[in-house]
Amino acid sequence: MNSSTILDYFRTLPPDPVKLPLLSSPLQVLLIVLAYLAIVLKLGRDFMANRKPYNVRRAMLVYNLCQILMNAGLFGTGVYYIIVRRIYDMRCMNMLPLDHPEKSKEHLVVYAYFLNKLLDMADTVFFLLRKSYKQITVLHVYHHALMVQGPPLVSYFFGMGGQYTMMGFLNSFVHVVMYTYYFVAALYPEIKGKLWWKQYITKLQLVQFVLLFLQAMLVLCLNPACTFPRGLQYLQLAVSTSMMVMFGNFYYHTYIKAKTKQQ
Repeated sequence: MNSSTILDYFRTLPPDPVKLPLLSSPLQVLLIVLAYLAIVLKLGRDFMANRKPYNVRRAMLVYNLCQILMNAGLFGTGVYYIIVRRIYDMRCMNMLPLDHPEKSKEHLVVYAYFLNKLLDMADTVFFLLRKSYKQITVLHVYHHALMVQGPPLVSYFFGMGGQYTMMGFLNSFVHVVMYTYYFVAALYPEIKGKLWWKQYITKLQLVQFVLLFLQAMLVLCLNPACTFPRGLQYLQLAVSTSMMVMFGNFYYHTYIKAKTKQQ
């Protein structure tokens, strides 16, 4: 397959014809992700090489507060549509048909979630400006790049919403808890080391991916007639597994192994 054939493949009309900025083609977001990787791995460090760490505490407070509000809004919307309105069949959460009365809402929620994943990248920028390079781990970069590139790829080739809505629903709740911790830690740096619930954020992230793994497994095993694309089911299993391994490794080295060394 030559380069022109690949470009033609990406120019084909998506199954969901709604055109939203940056979701009209996965190539646009791919360029953003590549720029992000270049800044994280090379350009950002070069820029800070001969500079002192910047004081970005106020910016971080505003950023963390915005993240809390945005993710709380996404989670609340998920509660309304998934639990209260029950617009999806939990045994087979397929994308809503284009003529469904709530399809426009599904578009907006997915798009809002995608924009929030773009905003998540600012985390890394703050780490760079503070020269807190130890926090820019493989897990950190992999997670951000994957979560940004995922929505446009899935939306372009398969459509918006469906079973992956559960991923956004759970992830939004985890981020409310996580950014609340970051906000409190930035607001009261003197008590940062005393915030006992920090390690439970990682546990919550692990539970999130266990639930997503089980969701895909149960649909594949107990409801093979489900029309949600099997390729996306397998992708959910693969991503959930990689995240469980990486977050599990992080938890072990940060909380279990480190605690053992202190004893």
